[in-house]
Amino acid sequence: MERLLLEDNNYARILFGEYNANLKLLERKLGVKIDARGNELIISGDADDVALANTSLIEMYHLIEEGYSLHPNDVELAVRVLRGDKKTSLKEIFQERIPVPSKKRVIVPKTLNQKHYIDAVRRADLVFGIGPAGTGKTYLAMAMAISALTRGDVNRIVLARPAVEAGEKLGFLPGDLYEKVDPYLRPLYDALHDMMDFDRASKSIQKGTIEVAPLAYMRGRTLNDSFVVLDEAQNSTTEQMKMFLTRLGFGSKAVVTGDITQIDLPPGVTSGLVEARNILSNIEGIEVVYFTREDVIRHPLVQEIIEAYEKLDQRRSERKRNGKTEEQRQDIL
Repeated sequence: MERLLLEDNNYARILFGEYNANLKLLERKLGVKIDARGNELIISGDADDVALANTSLIEMYHLIEEGYSLHPNDVELAVRVLRGDKKTSLKEIFQERIPVPSKKRVIVPKTLNQKHYIDAVRRADLVFGIGPAGTGKTYLAMAMAISALTRGDVNRIVLARPAVEAGEKLGFLPGDLYEKVDPYLRPLYDALHDMMDFDRASKSIQKGTIEVAPLAYMRGRTLNDSFVVLDEAQNSTTEQMKMFLTRLGFGSKAVVTGDITQIDLPPGVTSGLVEARNILSNIEGIEVVYFTREDVIRHPLVQEIIEAYEKLDQRRSERKRNGKTEEQRQDIL
């Protein structure tokens, strides 16, 4: 059991939430009991959970002191971040802002890895963001690109994706080439319109300030003073990845994102992302940031789904290893 005394009653009320909603949420998340007596909290339960609840409350209280407007989602986020590293300062994460033109959006990192990712993009000219869907790899990269364009750090943004995700099947789709590849690029447009109003984004695309294109369209080009984002890079081949990376010109920055557990290339074809990560990660000026299911910022079920598939893959790998072991034993016999 721990007692936590909060100095300012007004800040304490904000921390507790309406009808103590934030405290109740913390109780559910950590399995602890929190009794509020004025501006004093009594936390009881498992020692580790009590310590985590205490740290979370103190960190959120300090945020409120700094003028941060606490939202119920922030409580869950605080638990997630501090569970990963109790020494983390929530202020460093919660007060990070990526300025984008949209008045409806405030882009902030929501996990420690997302903060590391943003810092890496600021430091390095080439960053690989690798991890499962929903971890914000592409969204944050695009936010950084739009912010750089708005500040005048770059003259244009280039957003690219491999146009083929499950074999060469473009020929089965109706329409001309643009209409065939447009469905593959749609997620990039969706994220773009989330950060810029539609008219501004459309004008930028028409002027060529922002370009959304299939990866194949990068061939033969040199991209100077540009912020380049390659999404779904696990579905690029070795040749495509080399071609893309060698497009980078002076004053440019590139972010390459992908999920190496979701490779849709034909059997026997090496993923350009996997190979690039293996051979480039030790080069100065290149950084690799890994995300896990703990970084998934979507419906809570998404984390459970990812975990279920990871367990399935692990069982399959174990069966495959056991099968090979049995075959080797038979060969010996």
